[in-house]
Formats: sequence, C-alpha cells, structure tokens
Amino acid sequence: MCGIIGIASEKRIENKDWLAIGCDTLAHRGPDGKGIWWSPEENIGLGHRRLAIIDLSSDGNQPMRNIANDLCIVFNGEIYNYLDLKNELKAKGVTFNSQSDTEVILAAYKEWGTGCLSHLNGIFSFAIYDMRSRLIFLARDRAGEKPLFYTIQDKQLKFASELKALMADPLFEKEIDQEALDCYLAEGYVPGERCILKGTKKLPAAHAMTFNMNSGTARVWRYWQIPAFNEDNGKAVPDEQTLLEELEFLLSDAVRRQLIADVPVGVLLSGGVDSSLVTALAARSNSNLKTFTIRFPGHAKFDETAHARLIAHHFGTTHMELEAEPGTIDLLPVLARQFDEPIIDSSMIPTYLVSQMIRKHCTVALGGDGGDELFGGYSHYNRLLSLQAKAKNISLWLRRAIAGYAENLLPIGYKGRNWLQAIGWDFKNGLPLIASYYDLPSRSKLLNSQTALSTAERSWKERISPGEDLLQRATRTDFENYLPEDILVKVDRASMLNSLEVRAPMLDYRVIEFAYGKVPSSLKTLPEERKILLKRLAEKILPPEFDYQRKQGFSIPLSSWLSSETWAGYFREILLDRNQKIFNHQYIQRLFEGQAKGRNNGERLFGLVMFELWRKEYNIKN
Repeated sequence: MCGIIGIASEKRIENKDWLAIGCDTLAHRGPDGKGIWWSPEENIGLGHRRLAIIDLSSDGNQPMRNIANDLCIVFNGEIYNYLDLKNELKAKGVTFNSQSDTEVILAAYKEWGTGCLSHLNGIFSFAIYDMRSRLIFLARDRAGEKPLFYTIQDKQLKFASELKALMADPLFEKEIDQEALDCYLAEGYVPGERCILKGTKKLPAAHAMTFNMNSGTARVWRYWQIPAFNEDNGKAVPDEQTLLEELEFLLSDAVRRQLIADVPVGVLLSGGVDSSLVTALAARSNSNLKTFTIRFPGHAKFDETAHARLIAHHFGTTHMELEAEPGTIDLLPVLARQFDEPIIDSSMIPTYLVSQMIRKHCTVALGGDGGDELFGGYSHYNRLLSLQAKAKNISLWLRRAIAGYAENLLPIGYKGRNWLQAIGWDFKNGLPLIASYYDLPSRSKLLNSQTALSTAERSWKERISPGEDLLQRATRTDFENYLPEDILVKVDRASMLNSLEVRAPMLDYRVIEFAYGKVPSSLKTLPEERKILLKRLAEKILPPEFDYQRKQGFSIPLSSWLSSETWAGYFREILLDRNQKIFNHQYIQRLFEGQAKGRNNGERLFGLVMFELWRKEYNIKN
C-alpha cells in the first residue's frame, strides 16, 4: 500500500515544488521510500510514497517505467492475481525486470490498454502516463478500497491518494462545497464523485478516467458494476448446498491470494462471523497466524474479546488484545487531520487503535469488511423487511402522515424517530435513509445559513439501486454508498496512518459477483434472520460453541463516554466556541440536552466535532 500524487498539463510546469511537498504529506502511506519523476518536457510529474509489500528490493520502487520507456506508473494497492497475469503475459513474450505487481500492471496495460482493468483482481488506485498517446490513465478498484482525489483547472490535472496532498498546494482554494456539506450532515459522508471542497472530485469506485494532454479534457467511465440477480439463467436455481460449496471455494481462494506478501501478515479478528471466517480460512494456509482484537474494559456490551479468544484458541493463532480507554479523546485532532474529508463514524477510533497495535507485529492485515453488504448482515435489513410487511396493511397517505408527525414533532435523537419517518416511503421502489444523522428540518435549524439545501435528499433518491426486491435494493445501495464512502474510508485512513495495509477477502470481485448474481434474498436476510448463507458456512467450519447468531458492530461506548465531563466538556469547547460560526450554537446546546436525557445524539455531535476539528486543522473558510 502506498500514496500517489501527480500533475499533468499541456504546458511546462513552472512551479514544481508542490509535487514534492504534497508527496511528503503522504509519508504515512509509504514510509519505505519516496520517488519523483518528471517527463522530459516537464509537463508531467508523478510522485510516490512506498510501503513495500511485494518485492522489497529497489526493483519495486516507483514511479516505475516499462522496458520500452513509453509508460510510467504510480500505483497504490495490491494485485492479488499478479502471478497468474505475469505467467499469462510471459506466454505472450513479455519480459519482466522485477518481482513486483506494479510492473505487471504496466505490462497488462501495454497488452490490453484500458481493458486491462477486467484482468485485475485486487485493490488499487493508479495513474499511468502513456507517452505514445499523451494520455493519463487513472483507475480505482471495483469496491473502492483505495482512494483517489483530483482537480482539473485551466486544462491542468492534479491528483492524489488523500485530499491533504492537494491542499498542500499554496494555490489550492480551500472552500467548503455547500452541497457536499449537506450530504455529509445527512448521511455522514460525501457520496460519489463529490468532495467536501469546491473544485475537487473523487474518482468513484469501479471507475476509470483518461486525461487528454492535448485538449486538457477528461473522460470518466464505469468499467465494472455488480451483476443483476439472475433468477435461473435458463437453468435451475442452485440449491443451498451448491451455493455453500461455491462460497467456501471462492472465499478460501480469496484468503489464500491475499495472504501472499513478502512481509508478515495478520488478521483483524473482531470476534464476529466475518472476521472469524477469514481467520478460519487463513489458518488453513498459514500455520503461524497472528490475530488481533480490541476490548473496552467496563463496557461488556462492546467487548467481543471472549468470542475472538474462542476463535483464536480453536485455530491455534497467536492472539493479541488491546484495551481502549476514554482517554482516547486525545486522538480526535489526529484523526481529524488524517480524515481530510471527514466522515461521521466514531468507530474510526478503535480501527485506528487496533491498526496501531497490529503494525508493531505485521505490515499487512486481513479483515472481514464487506460481509454485511454482500450477505445481508446489517440489522436494518430485517427491520426494513418487517416494516415493508406492516406497511402493506396501512394506506400510503396515512403512513406519510405518521412520518410527517415523527419528523416535525419528535425531537432528533428520539428512539424510533428515523423508523417512523421511514414508514412514509414507497417500499415498491424507494429506500428510506435509515442512518440519517440530520434530516432536512434539523439541518435547517443546525446551519446558520439562510436556507438549508435539499441536495442530500435528491442525491439519495438518485443513488437508490433499482429493482422490485427490497433487500436487493438495500444491500446494493449500501455496497455502492455506505461501504466505499464510510467503511472503506475509515479502514484505509486509520490503517494507513499506521502504515498498515488492510485487505478484505470478502471484497474479492468474484465473491461480490457471486453474492449479488447468484445468492437469493431468501439466503441473505429474512425478517427474523440475517446473513443466512454466511452463517451456514460458519456452522460448517467454526467451532460448535461459537455464537454466530449475535451481531455486534465494531464500535465504541460513545454515549457512556459523553456522560463524562472529559468528553462532554471537550465537545462543548469545540462546538460552542465563538469562532465556530457554521453551526447554530443554540441548536447544538439542545443536542447536548437531548443526549443528557438519553436521546441518541452522540454520533451526531461526534460528526460536528470532527468536522470543526478538520476545518480548523486545514484552515478552511468558515
């Protein structure tokens, strides 16, 4: 895993200092080496910070040029099938100078052009300068595990793995995009190609882009998408046992491939079904496996260590545990700087802490991310199905009246408020935003601007996956939104701050296509059960005493911590500061009062604090 940065223009770049400065802001992503390359015309500059994983020699250094010296690449990620591709390309007469997967991408592009993306199985964001066609080719992996920000102004392209590298440019204007802020407050992240700062975009997951040096224009396209569920494909629908066998084979192969590295590899073992399955399958290939977990003393509800210990003992791993304490409030400014496009997710704290612990022993860790979206693991899935069943017996106008009552009369944070609002949706085509932090009325009160935008509501409706099956709609929408914009951002930024590479076998694209293309909803989630097929696999390969029915997310006791003056006082200090002028102080005070009364405002307040810490850190206009 690494950090990449670059600039491309038709004309010679006069000020080259930014590239090296921006590259240094990414040092945490790649502490093992730094490289800068400029084209002979000095109109293309590529920078790289290296975290050495495959081929630790200098042969793997970047920016890397091919043998013909007509291509140059900077690459962040890992290609899990690079050995297979290398053999395939060798059979075509291609020769290689290194043992790295980076060189394989260059050779694949030389052989197949932009079509090389369909051959890659891995996590990546990369940029290739093609000197023959004077194009910059950029791409991002299918699930969106690796980030890529960019700007195009005055026919000049700048891109980087993290937003802070672009902000290192003294000419970069750091102004908040109000529509992006609207989405952030509603959903907890900025979705799609939008960015929190004006003039900047993200290359979305499963998308590629070419930048034409002659015209200064870009073309962006989607190169892959999750398949439609095919009921029978002209054949009989596979039975449960057949699907279970295919799932075990695909996951086993994904884990085996992702264990390949020239550095120590461990597993982030939370104690849940997904990470326990990854551990079980990894133990088949690695007899000296290390596993890691985190616990919260005094908070049994959040403590998964007993379950993690059971798995570690059963599969004979070397297991290590870390304690998290409320004093971790000191991490908030550190994380605000690292999450340079903020997200509302307090589980970034334990993710950072466990990454910090793992990095002392390993450079690569496997995790269980993706299982909930692919196989129906979130609790809101079966609640949605139950709500849909109940809604059939109530007229839409009455349901909308109930939703309006909840929105206008119940205070924000009131238990069940979001679900009462959800009952007003048309479940045949729509999908309620259950995890809404601030709806339109609350944003109108929260923001000091004259009028609150409704960008978030319009954007959400546009991004709902089509289809008659509510569960398919919900899981696909989460895969394309919550997963890449929250979960994978959290894991990438928290782990890379510790120079740790985290891999997710569940997000092997073959597993993704299997889960969405072949597994029916009845084997994912029912009103009374979740993650059905995955739990069948758990029953088969995990110890019989494992409690695979429970579901505990990777989270912290935030509400409990906010009952202490240390946390509550710190939050008030940040949000009620007289220099904080974006959010209404009176409304914030009401949020604190509601939290003290037992309402669920902790994450909402966390999101405002992180946003304000971020704004101050980067001197963003108020």
